Amino acid sequence: MTHRTFILFFVLLLACLTTNAQYQPGPAPDGFDRPQVGLEHGKIDTIHYESKTVGKTRTALIYTPPGYLKTKKYPVLYLLHGIGGDEFEWLRNGRPEVIMDNLYANKKAEPMIIVLPNGRAMANDRATGNIMAPDKVQAFAHFEDDLIKDLIPYVQQHYSTYKDREHRAIAGLSMGGGQSLNFGLGNLNIFAWIGGFSSAPNTKQPTELIPNPTTTHKQLKLLWISCGTEDNLMPITSRTVDYLKENKIPHIFLKEPGGHDFKVWKNDLYHFSQLVFKDH
Repeated sequence: MTHRTFILFFVLLLACLTTNAQYQPGPAPDGFDRPQVGLEHGKIDTIHYESKTVGKTRTALIYTPPGYLKTKKYPVLYLLHGIGGDEFEWLRNGRPEVIMDNLYANKKAEPMIIVLPNGRAMANDRATGNIMAPDKVQAFAHFEDDLIKDLIPYVQQHYSTYKDREHRAIAGLSMGGGQSLNFGLGNLNIFAWIGGFSSAPNTKQPTELIPNPTTTHKQLKLLWISCGTEDNLMPITSRTVDYLKENKIPHIFLKEPGGHDFKVWKNDLYHFSQLVFKDH
């Protein structure tokens, strides 16, 4: 082997190792969630869709990326809130539009549509009164039908989206993290990319989430699990991660500094959004 051939071989080997290395998430860089001057911005719209599941018109927010074109198809991320929130919770506290604008400016994420729904599928879906009341808690489980039968079809009809599972992701925080794991892993014919951020006790037991590990392994594009080290809900995450490890199901687990708060969840979104809709 000549010296030149050896150098070429080494470069190709390094490229392969780099390409196949697992993504290593850590703290997001300073300023990732702050508006930057001179960037293109995405747009946030309010939509009103007819929910046959609930029996009324419901509201959701939709973020379209900078330069959105009706002539181009986009993948879709459904991003869910927690038990005390609504469709505005991410917008008020998580700045998803700022995080995504900054990522796009640095060419770190695939252009996508992000849907911010209200995951409390009931006639009065406001986060008022006793948010832990049984009917309100049940409404979060009921949202599975509203999402699949009503909201997703509406988005596909009114926005330029792909319609296959490989271009659809679901993620959420706390109660929404549990919903994302429950709905995503329970409907792998619909979702290929799934993220549970600090998932709450509504998360099903691992054997219910993944009754057939072999099938799940084949269908998943990404399963992201994360939780703050000071979060009292870590046991919910740990039992899921332990099951994934025991059954050799590929996943990314981020145990990050912090509690049950948006400092953690913004960091999760920063990383998760860079991984979805890409070949790894």
